[in-house]
Amino acid sequence: MKKVLNTRFGGVLLLYIVFIVISFISRSILCGVSASEVNTSLVGLLRFYLIGLFFDTVAFSYFMIPFVIFLMFVTDKFFNSRFHKWFAYSAYFIAFYILLFNGVSEYFFWDEFGVRYNFIAVDYLVYTTEVLTNIWESYPIPLLVSVILISDLAIIYLILKKKWLSVSLESKSKPANRMVYGVGLLMLPVLSFLFVNFSWAEKTSNRYNNELSKNGIYSLFAAFLNNELDYETFYATRDNSTNFQNLRKEIKTENSEFINSELTDITRKVKNDGGEEKRYNVLFVTVESLSGEFLEYMGSKKGKLTPSLDTLVNQSLLFTNFYAVGTRTIWGLEAVALSAPPKPGQSVIKRAHSENMFSMGQLFRERGYDLKFIYGGYGYFDNMNYFFENNGYNIIDHGQIPDNEVTFSNAWGICDQDLFTKVIKEADLSYAAGKPFLNLAMTTSNHRPFTYPEGFIDIPSGTNREGAVKYCDYAIGELIRKASVKPWFKNTLIVIMADHCAGSAGQAELPFMEYQIPLIVYNPNLIQPQRIDKLSSQIDVAPTLFGLLNWNYESKFFGKDILKMSKVDERAFIANYQKLGFIKNDGLTILSPQQKVTSYKIDRFTGKIDKQQPGENVVNEAIMYYQSANYIQKNRLNKWNK
Repeated sequence: MKKVLNTRFGGVLLLYIVFIVISFISRSILCGVSASEVNTSLVGLLRFYLIGLFFDTVAFSYFMIPFVIFLMFVTDKFFNSRFHKWFAYSAYFIAFYILLFNGVSEYFFWDEFGVRYNFIAVDYLVYTTEVLTNIWESYPIPLLVSVILISDLAIIYLILKKKWLSVSLESKSKPANRMVYGVGLLMLPVLSFLFVNFSWAEKTSNRYNNELSKNGIYSLFAAFLNNELDYETFYATRDNSTNFQNLRKEIKTENSEFINSELTDITRKVKNDGGEEKRYNVLFVTVESLSGEFLEYMGSKKGKLTPSLDTLVNQSLLFTNFYAVGTRTIWGLEAVALSAPPKPGQSVIKRAHSENMFSMGQLFRERGYDLKFIYGGYGYFDNMNYFFENNGYNIIDHGQIPDNEVTFSNAWGICDQDLFTKVIKEADLSYAAGKPFLNLAMTTSNHRPFTYPEGFIDIPSGTNREGAVKYCDYAIGELIRKASVKPWFKNTLIVIMADHCAGSAGQAELPFMEYQIPLIVYNPNLIQPQRIDKLSSQIDVAPTLFGLLNWNYESKFFGKDILKMSKVDERAFIANYQKLGFIKNDGLTILSPQQKVTSYKIDRFTGKIDKQQPGENVVNEAIMYYQSANYIQKNRLNKWNK
């Protein structure tokens, strides 16, 4: 090693050593904080440390590119000059600071999401205003920056004292030799790009071990490159014609008929025979990160955080076996709007050609409803404003809410109380205009930094998620209390649903228990209290709502009316940006890139999960749904044609 340090490229080796040491420390800390979830057997530890070292080296090969190119072309005269020495130490100081900062950032990202950098991190790089404000409000940034700075200075001091870099800066080299060494080093990132597969880190059934095998910087790079995954390229497939033949059988119900015989056209007429159609208003509240585990009906172990909701569920239609399709807000909103299984990669809401789609909103608009998407933050985030505005809604976000209507806000938007005040005000305006309304509201308070107005609950603002959940519950209670005295209330369904769970970390590839969320439909004048235990997910919300309204309508939905489901109809979809899950009976089938299919036997009461041999019928059904949904999306067969 000393011989290499004495050469022009010695600084690259030194940088590699620091890179590997920081990565090793980071991986060890992440392992320590999640020790109860990690397979810490000798084989498990060796596996993720050795594979981790490989991916650290791959990540470094990209990181070193500008250093290597610079060293290849700079002359000895400049390289040995006093100015270059100061320049070199400054450059390495900045590089070390970036590596240390990344290590600290990875810890907090892991603490929040239980994974290395992924799609979420890529998205966060786009929305810098919200994200940077959230980080500033959530963490002791001045202290962290100071600690990183001191650590960086300590590394530079050690390098100066040991003269590890100075000997390299005094070395001589021939141009030809520089080219040979430089090209050799640059072949590493080229070969990595061509041949290294990110899935090599995901060879165990323990998701924590898989994540620890990765390198955070490389994970960010991979997520950036794979923001959309073509289903037929990466996933197990079946014949399209057979898929659509089977799909038409699966989504056909007793009260529906297909409009034509074209296999890929799933348009059908749905007829409800419960009398005249209802023109109920709908106040649809999508709640940030409201996992079912917080509520009493699921046996909350976190104390009584949701007294308002716990009271409400006993007066409502409550779906107790209901699953979020994903781990991001836009996946939940997409599932409700489009009633279709999630797609691998980015949400449809953020993809091109998301305008004028066959959606829940379009059916309401067709009947003359006043549609409003009301969001406490700025709706350009995740492309929400564009999607909803181009699918029938009027947009009301933070930018349209006057300052005198805001009592509290944080990085993500106005507090839930202010949001619900706006929701009620907009309902009043629609009622005064004589129009039925659909107000789709999206909350923000149950999100880090977990800050909210003081004085309403007994947990100080900014303490933890439990405080944010309790505040959100208080705000929902206030919404119900204020709405119940309005003249439009007697004719209004209040729907409360989580956008996704509070976290999806777990040992399993897709920890299914973490995806359980509440779905509540409330109005004592219109709905009889009842608990529905049928297995379902967010794609079933729109058909169920139209069933409650007793509407006859054309449908391109994949979802079903939960209240009319038979036992054989029950299934749920859960996913992250790469893994596509299908729950049926007591099994979870997961479709992954590289045409991989895995199956687990699950117990939804205990959370127990055991790997099993995939059953051919359920695998075919899972592929049928996901492949067909992606085919329809890719070929734009889900457009609103009226």
